[in-house]
Amino acid sequence: MTTATDPAAPPSPAGGPATTLLRFATAGSVDDGKSTLVGRLLHDSKSVLTDQLEAVERASQVRGQQAPDLALLTDGLRAEREQGITIDVAYRYFATARRRFILADTPGHVQYTRNMVTGASTAELAVVLVDARNGVLEQTRRHAAIAALLRVPHVVLAVNKMDLTGYEEPVFTAIAEEFGAYARRLGVPRVTAIPISALVGDNVVEPSAHMHWYHGPTVLEHLETVAVCHDPVPGPARLPVQYVIRPRTAEHPDYRGYAGQIASGSFRVGDEVTVLPSGRTSRINGIDLLGEPVPAAWAPQSVTLLLADGLDVSRGDLIAPTAHAPATSQDVTATVCHVADRPLTVGQRVLLKHGTRTVKAVVRDIPSRLTLDDLSAHPAPGRLVANDIGRVSIRTAEPLPLDSYGASRRTGSFILLDPHDGATLTACMTGPTGVDTRQPTLDRG
Repeated sequence: MTTATDPAAPPSPAGGPATTLLRFATAGSVDDGKSTLVGRLLHDSKSVLTDQLEAVERASQVRGQQAPDLALLTDGLRAEREQGITIDVAYRYFATARRRFILADTPGHVQYTRNMVTGASTAELAVVLVDARNGVLEQTRRHAAIAALLRVPHVVLAVNKMDLTGYEEPVFTAIAEEFGAYARRLGVPRVTAIPISALVGDNVVEPSAHMHWYHGPTVLEHLETVAVCHDPVPGPARLPVQYVIRPRTAEHPDYRGYAGQIASGSFRVGDEVTVLPSGRTSRINGIDLLGEPVPAAWAPQSVTLLLADGLDVSRGDLIAPTAHAPATSQDVTATVCHVADRPLTVGQRVLLKHGTRTVKAVVRDIPSRLTLDDLSAHPAPGRLVANDIGRVSIRTAEPLPLDSYGASRRTGSFILLDPHDGATLTACMTGPTGVDTRQPTLDRG
Protein backbone atom coordinates (compact mmCIF):
# COMPACT_ATOMS: atom_id res chain seq x y z
CA MET A 1 0.00 0.00 0.00
CA THR A 2 1.33 3.42 -0.82
CA THR A 3 1.42 5.48 2.27
CA ALA A 4 0.97 9.20 2.54
CA THR A 5 1.42 11.54 5.40
CA ASP A 6 -1.88 12.46 6.95
CA PRO A 7 -2.29 16.03 5.79
CA ALA A 8 -3.03 18.75 8.22
CA ALA A 9 -6.27 20.58 8.01
CA PRO A 10 -6.16 23.47 5.54
CA PRO A 11 -6.64 27.02 6.67
CA SER A 12 -10.03 28.69 6.58
CA PRO A 13 -10.72 31.16 3.81
CA ALA A 14 -8.98 34.43 4.54
CA GLY A 15 -11.19 36.52 6.72
CA GLY A 16 -14.05 34.05 6.47
CA PRO A 17 -15.96 32.29 9.21
CA ALA A 18 -14.95 28.91 10.59
CA THR A 19 -16.20 26.18 8.28
CA THR A 20 -16.58 22.42 8.50
CA LEU A 21 -14.08 20.06 6.94
CA LEU A 22 -14.84 17.34 4.37
CA ARG A 23 -12.30 14.72 3.34
CA PHE A 24 -13.18 13.13 0.03
CA ALA A 25 -11.55 10.95 -2.62
CA THR A 26 -12.02 10.54 -6.34
CA ALA A 27 -11.97 7.11 -7.99
CA GLY A 28 -12.69 5.61 -11.37
CA SER A 29 -11.11 3.79 -14.28
CA VAL A 30 -8.22 5.11 -16.33
CA ASP A 31 -9.19 8.03 -18.57
CA ASP A 32 -12.58 8.49 -16.92
CA GLY A 33 -11.48 12.05 -16.16
CA LYS A 34 -10.68 12.12 -12.44
CA SER A 35 -7.76 14.53 -12.70
CA THR A 36 -9.68 16.74 -15.10
CA LEU A 37 -12.62 16.85 -12.67
CA VAL A 38 -10.30 17.77 -9.81
CA GLY A 39 -8.59 20.42 -11.94
CA ARG A 40 -11.94 21.84 -13.03
CA LEU A 41 -13.16 21.87 -9.44
CA LEU A 42 -10.09 23.77 -8.30
CA HIS A 43 -10.12 26.14 -11.27
CA ASP A 44 -13.81 27.03 -11.26
CA SER A 45 -13.91 27.44 -7.48
CA LYS A 46 -11.03 29.94 -7.74
CA SER A 47 -8.71 27.68 -5.76
CA VAL A 48 -5.78 27.80 -8.20
CA LEU A 49 -2.95 30.28 -7.78
CA THR A 50 -2.04 32.44 -10.75
CA ASP A 51 1.45 30.96 -11.15
CA GLN A 52 0.05 27.44 -11.02
CA LEU A 53 -2.43 28.19 -13.78
CA GLU A 54 0.27 29.88 -15.88
CA ALA A 55 2.48 26.80 -15.51
CA VAL A 56 -0.38 24.59 -16.69
CA GLU A 57 -1.03 26.89 -19.66
CA ARG A 58 2.63 26.75 -20.69
CA ALA A 59 2.75 22.95 -20.36
CA SER A 60 -0.44 22.63 -22.39
CA GLN A 61 0.93 24.85 -25.17
CA VAL A 62 4.09 22.75 -25.34
CA ARG A 63 1.91 19.69 -25.84
CA GLY A 64 0.03 21.44 -28.64
CA GLN A 65 -3.24 21.86 -26.72
CA GLN A 66 -5.35 24.93 -27.39
CA ALA A 67 -6.89 25.12 -23.91
CA PRO A 68 -5.21 24.54 -20.53
CA ASP A 69 -5.22 20.87 -19.56
CA LEU A 70 -6.57 21.19 -16.03
CA ALA A 71 -5.60 17.57 -15.27
CA LEU A 72 -2.02 18.84 -15.01
CA LEU A 73 -2.98 20.64 -11.80
CA THR A 74 -3.04 17.31 -9.98
CA ASP A 75 -0.61 15.15 -11.95
CA GLY A 76 2.41 16.28 -9.97
CA LEU A 77 4.84 13.49 -10.83
CA ARG A 78 6.84 13.68 -14.04
CA ALA A 79 5.89 10.11 -14.92
CA GLU A 80 2.23 11.02 -14.46
CA ARG A 81 2.48 13.93 -16.89
CA GLU A 82 4.38 11.86 -19.44
CA GLN A 83 1.99 8.93 -19.35
CA GLY A 84 -1.17 10.97 -18.90
CA ILE A 85 -2.27 8.85 -15.95
CA THR A 86 -2.34 9.33 -12.19
CA ILE A 87 0.08 7.04 -10.35
CA ASP A 88 0.14 8.16 -6.75
CA VAL A 89 -2.41 9.68 -4.41
CA ALA A 90 -2.36 13.45 -4.81
CA TYR A 91 -3.77 15.43 -1.92
CA ARG A 92 -5.16 18.87 -2.59
CA TYR A 93 -6.52 21.40 -0.12
CA PHE A 94 -9.03 24.05 -0.95
CA ALA A 95 -11.83 25.97 0.67
CA THR A 96 -15.00 27.79 -0.20
CA ALA A 97 -17.07 30.13 1.92
CA ARG A 98 -19.13 27.15 3.09
CA ARG A 99 -16.60 24.38 3.75
CA ARG A 100 -12.93 23.34 3.75
CA PHE A 101 -11.83 20.30 1.76
CA ILE A 102 -9.04 17.72 1.72
CA LEU A 103 -9.22 15.96 -1.62
CA ALA A 104 -7.42 12.71 -2.45
CA ASP A 105 -7.09 12.19 -6.21
CA THR A 106 -6.42 8.45 -6.52
CA PRO A 107 -5.16 6.48 -9.54
CA GLY A 108 -7.58 4.63 -11.79
CA HIS A 109 -5.27 2.01 -13.24
CA VAL A 110 -5.90 -1.41 -11.75
CA GLN A 111 -2.19 -1.65 -10.96
CA TYR A 112 -2.58 1.18 -8.48
CA THR A 113 -5.79 0.07 -6.79
CA ARG A 114 -3.82 -0.05 -3.53
CA ASN A 115 -3.49 3.73 -3.75
CA MET A 116 -7.26 4.07 -3.97
CA VAL A 117 -7.48 2.10 -0.72
CA THR A 118 -5.08 4.59 0.87
CA GLY A 119 -6.98 7.62 -0.39
CA ALA A 120 -10.41 6.31 0.62
CA SER A 121 -9.36 4.99 4.03
CA THR A 122 -9.85 8.39 5.68
CA ALA A 123 -12.49 9.80 3.32
CA GLU A 124 -16.02 10.74 4.32
CA LEU A 125 -17.16 10.80 0.70
CA ALA A 126 -16.04 9.07 -2.50
CA VAL A 127 -16.66 10.42 -5.99
CA VAL A 128 -16.71 7.48 -8.42
CA LEU A 129 -16.38 8.60 -12.03
CA VAL A 130 -17.79 6.73 -14.99
CA ASP A 131 -17.18 7.57 -18.64
CA ALA A 132 -20.67 8.03 -20.09
CA ARG A 133 -19.57 6.26 -23.27
CA ASN A 134 -18.30 3.14 -21.48
CA GLY A 135 -20.69 2.79 -18.54
CA VAL A 136 -19.93 0.72 -15.43
CA LEU A 137 -16.67 -1.24 -15.81
CA GLU A 138 -14.96 -3.85 -13.64
CA GLN A 139 -12.69 -1.19 -12.14
CA THR A 140 -15.78 0.90 -11.34
CA ARG A 141 -17.22 -2.07 -9.44
CA ARG A 142 -13.91 -2.63 -7.66
CA HIS A 143 -13.75 0.99 -6.52
CA ALA A 144 -17.38 0.90 -5.37
CA ALA A 145 -16.69 -2.31 -3.44
CA ILE A 146 -13.61 -0.80 -1.77
CA ALA A 147 -15.56 2.32 -0.81
CA ALA A 148 -18.28 0.11 0.69
CA LEU A 149 -15.83 -2.13 2.54
CA LEU A 150 -14.02 0.92 3.93
CA ARG A 151 -17.45 2.21 4.96
CA VAL A 152 -17.05 5.57 3.27
CA PRO A 153 -20.29 7.24 4.43
CA HIS A 154 -21.24 8.97 1.16
CA VAL A 155 -20.82 7.92 -2.48
CA VAL A 156 -21.27 10.20 -5.50
CA LEU A 157 -21.55 8.75 -8.99
CA ALA A 158 -20.25 11.31 -11.47
CA VAL A 159 -21.20 10.31 -15.01
CA ASN A 160 -18.53 12.18 -16.92
CA LYS A 161 -18.06 13.14 -20.58
CA MET A 162 -21.76 13.74 -21.10
CA ASP A 163 -20.72 16.18 -23.86
CA LEU A 164 -19.50 13.18 -25.87
CA THR A 165 -22.91 11.48 -25.71
CA GLY A 166 -24.94 14.50 -26.78
CA TYR A 167 -25.99 15.20 -23.17
CA GLU A 168 -28.64 12.50 -23.51
CA GLU A 169 -30.66 11.80 -20.37
CA PRO A 170 -31.25 8.06 -21.13
CA VAL A 171 -27.48 7.48 -21.14
CA PHE A 172 -27.16 8.99 -17.67
CA THR A 173 -30.26 7.23 -16.33
CA ALA A 174 -29.15 3.77 -17.46
CA ILE A 175 -25.70 4.14 -15.86
CA ALA A 176 -27.15 5.59 -12.65
CA GLU A 177 -29.62 2.72 -12.31
CA GLU A 178 -26.99 0.03 -12.97
CA PHE A 179 -24.53 1.54 -10.50
CA GLY A 180 -27.27 2.17 -7.94
CA ALA A 181 -28.39 -1.46 -8.00
CA TYR A 182 -24.80 -2.62 -7.58
CA ALA A 183 -24.18 -0.18 -4.72
CA ARG A 184 -27.30 -1.33 -2.88
CA ARG A 185 -25.99 -4.88 -2.86
CA LEU A 186 -22.75 -3.53 -1.44
CA GLY A 187 -24.71 -1.98 1.41
CA VAL A 188 -24.20 1.62 0.31
CA PRO A 189 -27.28 3.37 1.71
CA ARG A 190 -27.52 6.09 -0.93
CA VAL A 191 -25.78 7.15 -4.11
CA THR A 192 -25.99 10.70 -5.45
CA ALA A 193 -25.68 10.56 -9.25
CA ILE A 194 -24.64 13.70 -11.15
CA PRO A 195 -24.19 14.03 -14.94
CA ILE A 196 -21.12 16.13 -15.69
CA SER A 197 -18.57 17.15 -18.25
CA ALA A 198 -15.33 17.87 -16.41
CA LEU A 199 -13.69 19.09 -19.62
CA VAL A 200 -16.38 21.66 -20.38
CA GLY A 201 -17.40 22.36 -16.79
CA ASP A 202 -21.00 21.16 -16.90
CA ASN A 203 -22.41 20.59 -13.38
CA VAL A 204 -18.99 20.68 -11.70
CA VAL A 205 -19.19 24.11 -10.09
CA GLU A 206 -21.79 25.83 -12.29
CA PRO A 207 -25.07 24.22 -13.47
CA SER A 208 -24.99 22.95 -17.03
CA ALA A 209 -26.69 24.89 -19.80
CA HIS A 210 -26.86 21.67 -21.83
CA MET A 211 -28.78 19.36 -19.46
CA HIS A 212 -32.06 21.06 -18.61
CA TRP A 213 -33.51 17.68 -17.66
CA TYR A 214 -31.20 17.49 -14.60
CA HIS A 215 -32.41 19.34 -11.51
CA GLY A 216 -30.00 18.07 -8.86
CA PRO A 217 -26.94 19.75 -7.32
CA THR A 218 -23.61 20.34 -8.99
CA VAL A 219 -20.63 18.42 -7.67
CA LEU A 220 -19.37 21.37 -5.62
CA GLU A 221 -22.82 22.20 -4.29
CA HIS A 222 -23.21 18.61 -3.08
CA LEU A 223 -19.74 18.62 -1.51
CA GLU A 224 -20.55 21.85 0.29
CA THR A 225 -23.86 20.69 1.69
CA VAL A 226 -23.59 16.94 2.29
CA ALA A 227 -24.10 16.13 5.97
CA VAL A 228 -21.03 14.83 7.76
CA CYS A 229 -20.60 13.91 11.38
CA HIS A 230 -18.99 16.82 13.17
CA ASP A 231 -18.01 14.63 16.08
CA PRO A 232 -14.42 14.01 14.95
CA VAL A 233 -14.36 10.28 15.63
CA PRO A 234 -17.37 8.89 17.54
CA GLY A 235 -17.45 5.55 19.31
CA PRO A 236 -15.93 4.10 22.47
CA ALA A 237 -12.70 5.69 23.64
CA ARG A 238 -9.49 4.11 22.36
CA LEU A 239 -5.88 5.24 22.87
CA PRO A 240 -3.16 3.18 21.14
CA VAL A 241 -0.03 3.88 23.18
CA GLN A 242 2.71 5.28 20.99
CA TYR A 243 5.25 6.30 23.59
CA VAL A 244 5.87 6.04 27.33
CA ILE A 245 7.05 9.38 28.71
CA ARG A 246 9.39 9.20 31.70
CA PRO A 247 11.50 12.41 31.86
CA ARG A 248 13.15 11.50 35.20
CA THR A 249 14.09 15.10 35.80
CA ALA A 250 14.30 16.97 39.06
CA GLU A 251 11.10 18.76 38.14
CA HIS A 252 9.26 15.54 37.20
CA PRO A 253 11.01 12.72 39.11
CA ASP A 254 8.00 10.38 39.13
CA TYR A 255 6.22 11.41 35.93
CA ARG A 256 5.05 8.43 33.88
CA GLY A 257 2.63 9.16 31.05
CA TYR A 258 1.28 7.19 28.11
CA ALA A 259 1.22 9.26 24.95
CA GLY A 260 -0.71 8.69 21.73
CA GLN A 261 -3.46 9.96 19.47
CA ILE A 262 -6.97 9.16 20.62
CA ALA A 263 -8.41 6.92 17.89
CA SER A 264 -12.05 7.36 18.83
CA GLY A 265 -14.32 8.64 21.59
CA SER A 266 -13.22 10.68 24.61
CA PHE A 267 -11.46 10.25 27.96
CA ARG A 268 -12.08 12.13 31.20
CA VAL A 269 -10.08 12.38 34.39
CA GLY A 270 -11.48 9.78 36.79
CA ASP A 271 -12.48 7.28 34.10
CA GLU A 272 -11.77 3.65 34.94
CA VAL A 273 -9.70 2.19 32.12
CA THR A 274 -8.27 -1.17 31.08
CA VAL A 275 -4.88 -1.65 29.44
CA LEU A 276 -4.97 -4.29 26.70
CA PRO A 277 -3.93 -6.95 26.01
CA SER A 278 -2.82 -7.39 29.65
CA GLY A 279 -6.31 -6.63 30.98
CA ARG A 280 -5.01 -4.67 33.99
CA THR A 281 -7.22 -1.84 35.19
CA SER A 282 -6.58 1.59 36.65
CA ARG A 283 -8.08 5.07 36.75
CA ILE A 284 -7.11 8.20 34.81
CA ASN A 285 -5.35 10.55 37.22
CA GLY A 286 -4.63 13.26 34.67
CA ILE A 287 -4.65 14.18 30.99
CA ASP A 288 -1.96 16.37 29.44
CA LEU A 289 -2.72 18.15 26.17
CA LEU A 290 0.03 20.29 24.62
CA GLY A 291 1.84 20.25 27.94
CA GLU A 292 -1.15 21.49 29.92
CA PRO A 293 -3.53 19.48 32.14
CA VAL A 294 -7.10 19.22 30.86
CA PRO A 295 -10.17 17.54 32.36
CA ALA A 296 -11.10 15.71 29.16
CA ALA A 297 -9.83 14.97 25.65
CA TRP A 298 -11.31 13.44 22.54
CA ALA A 299 -10.37 12.05 19.13
CA PRO A 300 -8.26 12.90 17.21
CA GLN A 301 -6.31 14.85 19.84
CA SER A 302 -2.80 13.71 20.79
CA VAL A 303 -2.55 13.44 24.57
CA THR A 304 -0.70 11.88 27.46
CA LEU A 305 -2.70 9.88 30.00
CA LEU A 306 -1.54 9.58 33.60
CA LEU A 307 -2.83 6.53 35.47
CA ALA A 308 -3.38 6.11 39.19
CA ASP A 309 -1.51 2.80 39.34
CA GLY A 310 2.00 1.95 38.22
CA LEU A 311 1.01 -0.58 35.57
CA ASP A 312 3.40 -2.09 33.06
CA VAL A 313 2.26 -0.24 29.93
CA SER A 314 4.34 -0.07 26.76
CA ARG A 315 4.13 0.99 23.12
CA GLY A 316 1.55 -1.09 21.27
CA ASP A 317 -0.84 -1.40 24.22
CA LEU A 318 -4.38 -0.05 23.96
CA ILE A 319 -6.06 1.96 26.74
CA ALA A 320 -9.87 1.75 26.73
CA PRO A 321 -12.74 2.36 29.19
CA THR A 322 -13.20 -0.72 31.33
CA ALA A 323 -16.95 -0.73 30.68
CA HIS A 324 -16.45 -0.68 26.89
CA ALA A 325 -13.16 -2.44 26.34
CA PRO A 326 -12.85 -4.60 23.21
CA ALA A 327 -12.39 -8.33 23.57
CA THR A 328 -8.96 -9.75 22.84
CA SER A 329 -8.37 -12.73 20.59
CA GLN A 330 -5.67 -14.55 18.66
CA ASP A 331 -8.12 -15.69 15.99
CA VAL A 332 -9.13 -12.94 13.59
CA THR A 333 -11.43 -13.05 10.59
CA ALA A 334 -11.45 -10.05 8.32
CA THR A 335 -12.48 -8.75 4.94
CA VAL A 336 -9.36 -7.84 3.04
CA CYS A 337 -8.14 -6.09 -0.07
CA HIS A 338 -4.89 -7.63 -1.23
CA VAL A 339 -2.64 -4.88 -2.56
CA ALA A 340 0.73 -6.57 -3.14
CA ASP A 341 1.93 -8.05 -6.41
CA ARG A 342 2.92 -11.29 -4.65
CA PRO A 343 -0.10 -13.45 -3.70
CA LEU A 344 -1.38 -14.12 -0.18
CA THR A 345 -1.65 -17.86 0.45
CA VAL A 346 -2.98 -20.20 3.14
CA GLY A 347 -0.20 -21.04 5.60
CA GLN A 348 1.78 -17.90 4.81
CA ARG A 349 3.58 -16.30 7.76
CA VAL A 350 3.12 -12.54 7.99
CA LEU A 351 3.38 -9.62 10.38
CA LEU A 352 0.12 -8.04 11.50
CA LYS A 353 0.22 -4.31 12.31
CA HIS A 354 -2.73 -3.05 14.35
CA GLY A 355 -2.41 0.56 15.46
CA THR A 356 0.97 0.84 17.17
CA ARG A 357 1.31 -2.92 17.73
CA THR A 358 2.96 -5.40 15.35
CA VAL A 359 2.77 -9.15 15.98
CA LYS A 360 3.65 -12.33 14.14
CA ALA A 361 0.74 -14.15 12.48
CA VAL A 362 -0.11 -16.91 10.05
CA VAL A 363 -2.87 -17.06 7.42
CA ARG A 364 -4.94 -20.06 8.48
CA ASP A 365 -7.65 -19.92 5.83
CA ILE A 366 -8.96 -17.92 2.89
CA PRO A 367 -12.63 -18.93 2.94
CA SER A 368 -13.80 -16.81 0.01
CA ARG A 369 -12.97 -14.31 -2.70
CA LEU A 370 -15.47 -11.72 -3.87
CA THR A 371 -16.53 -11.91 -7.50
CA LEU A 372 -17.02 -8.30 -8.52
CA ASP A 373 -19.42 -8.91 -11.40
CA ASP A 374 -22.25 -10.36 -9.32
CA LEU A 375 -20.87 -9.98 -5.76
CA SER A 376 -20.98 -13.73 -5.25
CA ALA A 377 -18.48 -15.44 -2.94
CA HIS A 378 -16.02 -17.73 -4.71
CA PRO A 379 -15.34 -20.37 -2.02
CA ALA A 380 -11.88 -21.49 -0.88
CA PRO A 381 -9.76 -19.79 -3.56
CA GLY A 382 -6.57 -20.86 -1.76
CA ARG A 383 -4.91 -17.52 -2.39
CA LEU A 384 -5.57 -13.89 -3.17
CA VAL A 385 -3.72 -12.03 -5.90
CA ALA A 386 -3.26 -8.30 -6.36
CA ASN A 387 -6.51 -6.30 -6.10
CA ASP A 388 -8.56 -9.32 -4.94
CA ILE A 389 -11.13 -8.72 -2.21
CA GLY A 390 -11.90 -11.65 0.08
CA ARG A 391 -12.24 -13.07 3.57
CA VAL A 392 -9.20 -14.24 5.52
CA SER A 393 -8.79 -16.09 8.85
CA ILE A 394 -5.59 -15.32 10.76
CA ARG A 395 -3.97 -16.72 13.91
CA THR A 396 -1.77 -14.24 15.77
CA ALA A 397 1.13 -15.02 18.12
CA GLU A 398 -0.31 -12.67 20.76
CA PRO A 399 -3.86 -11.62 21.63
CA LEU A 400 -5.09 -8.42 20.00
CA PRO A 401 -7.84 -5.99 21.08
CA LEU A 402 -9.83 -5.54 17.88
CA ASP A 403 -13.05 -3.65 17.35
CA SER A 404 -15.46 -4.27 14.51
CA TYR A 405 -14.58 -2.01 11.58
CA GLY A 406 -18.20 -0.85 11.58
CA ALA A 407 -17.70 0.50 15.11
CA SER A 408 -14.27 2.04 14.58
CA ARG A 409 -12.40 2.54 11.30
CA ARG A 410 -9.12 3.03 13.21
CA THR A 411 -9.13 0.18 15.72
CA GLY A 412 -11.16 -2.17 13.51
CA SER A 413 -8.56 -2.26 10.76
CA PHE A 414 -5.04 -3.58 10.37
CA ILE A 415 -2.55 -4.43 7.66
CA LEU A 416 -0.49 -7.51 6.88
CA LEU A 417 3.22 -7.03 6.22
CA ASP A 418 5.85 -9.19 4.60
CA PRO A 419 8.20 -10.21 7.46
CA HIS A 420 11.18 -10.23 5.10
CA ASP A 421 11.08 -6.68 3.76
CA GLY A 422 8.21 -5.00 5.64
CA ALA A 423 6.19 -4.40 2.44
CA THR A 424 2.45 -3.99 2.85
CA LEU A 425 0.58 -7.05 1.61
CA THR A 426 -3.07 -6.65 2.56
CA ALA A 427 -5.46 -4.08 4.01
CA CYS A 428 -7.91 -5.71 6.43
CA MET A 429 -11.24 -4.78 8.03
CA THR A 430 -12.67 -6.87 10.88
CA GLY A 431 -16.30 -7.84 11.29
CA PRO A 432 -19.01 -8.48 8.72
CA THR A 433 -18.70 -6.99 5.25
CA GLY A 434 -22.26 -5.81 4.83
CA VAL A 435 -22.00 -7.08 1.27
CA ASP A 436 -24.67 -9.47 0.07
CA THR A 437 -22.56 -12.38 -1.17
CA ARG A 438 -25.36 -14.85 -1.80
CA GLN A 439 -25.01 -16.92 -4.90
CA PRO A 440 -26.86 -15.13 -7.71
CA THR A 441 -30.20 -16.56 -8.79
CA LEU A 442 -31.43 -16.77 -12.36
CA ASP A 443 -34.88 -15.52 -13.29
CA ARG A 444 -36.17 -18.16 -15.65
CA GLY A 445 -39.60 -16.59 -16.07
